[in-house]
Amino acid sequence: MIDPVLLRDNPELVKRSQEARGESPATVDDAVEADRARRAAITAFEELRAAQNAHGKRVAQAPKEEKAALVAEAKELSERVKQAQHAVTAAEEASVAALARIENIVIDGVPAGGEADFVTLRTHGERPAFSFEPRDHLELGELLGAIDMERGTKVSGSRFYFLTGIGARLEIALMNLGLDRALQAGFTPLIPPTLVRPEVMRGTGFLGQHAAEVYHLEEDDLYLVGTSEVPLAGYHMDEIIDLTKGAKRYAGWSTCYRREAGSYGKDTRGIIRVHQFNKLEMFVYTTPEDAEAEHLRLVALQEQMLQDLGLSYRVIDVAAGDLGSSAARKYDVEAWVPTQNAYRELTSTSNCTTFQARRLDIRHRLPADPGNKGGGKTQHVATLNGTLATTRWIVAMLETHQREDGSVLVPEVLRPFLGGLEVLEPTA
Repeated sequence: MIDPVLLRDNPELVKRSQEARGESPATVDDAVEADRARRAAITAFEELRAAQNAHGKRVAQAPKEEKAALVAEAKELSERVKQAQHAVTAAEEASVAALARIENIVIDGVPAGGEADFVTLRTHGERPAFSFEPRDHLELGELLGAIDMERGTKVSGSRFYFLTGIGARLEIALMNLGLDRALQAGFTPLIPPTLVRPEVMRGTGFLGQHAAEVYHLEEDDLYLVGTSEVPLAGYHMDEIIDLTKGAKRYAGWSTCYRREAGSYGKDTRGIIRVHQFNKLEMFVYTTPEDAEAEHLRLVALQEQMLQDLGLSYRVIDVAAGDLGSSAARKYDVEAWVPTQNAYRELTSTSNCTTFQARRLDIRHRLPADPGNKGGGKTQHVATLNGTLATTRWIVAMLETHQREDGSVLVPEVLRPFLGGLEVLEPTA
């Protein structure tokens, strides 16, 4: 959630952010009023409690002949205190609900608008050109014995698949390359749980506008994660973490699940938009002051991976209306997919500022002021996330590096992870 003090002190800034996202500024007015009502309810309760305490002393000190009347007044006052306490609870719940409808404050410079209103920051590499009619990734995958959609559908339904033979090896090689790069960059590897509690899913912002994409196990009240961002964000939930030696950086390797609700008819061929995939996700806890620099660092790691894999790509600054509720800024790196004649997202990296940390109550301790022997005050951390490798990358790699006979050249950087294999050969 956003900082309530910011909402109280600068509601116009919050309104501009909501409008840039395509949301109604009325949500801000509602939240301001709910916050005012909450504070008024607390004040009324505290005043009644003070009166109750003072009255209790009077009862204790009163002469016997006055006690009966004072006790009757005490009972009436006690009932009023109970009612005021209920009013505080209701006002706090209403305030939390109103505040939850306000999305993270977008960072200055983020383009306004929706999905089509992104800004291209840069492109890299020449788009591949072929002297033959290129095959799409599924046809290549079938020739190579790497992808089996038919049996995936037979076993699990539409948008499921098997990676077979060299396809399975290719994904593992890609993930291991990403993990190797993450280790070199100072990330701690984690294999997180892929089932999380509602408070963790809600805290990361995935039970808002993305709730329809999330698988829920009702009997257990657990959610299957669509990215290891979720359990990694929950890793330090309700903790005060030490950032005195720098940011905490984790790389989570997990299977991910998405219902892809609302995407029927889109990308039904192949493994671009599927219900299950693997992903290596970078996740960072840092100070709010260092968050934007850390964001650029994550993008640089992603770009280096795509460059070394020989992919043509562009980096876009995602428009406010396409950020999701938690991100204050998001950069997507999109690779060129030859048979679609289009760029397709391979990585996304988001600066969530303190939005998730406020919901999950993750803080760090500020340096102590001079003479403050008790230590410094605490401050909510900033959280960032970004993909370093995922199943979808296979799409761009197969199509970019294909040859006329259906074979595929293995990028040099991947060969050590495939036993030195230089070319993927058709099995048929």
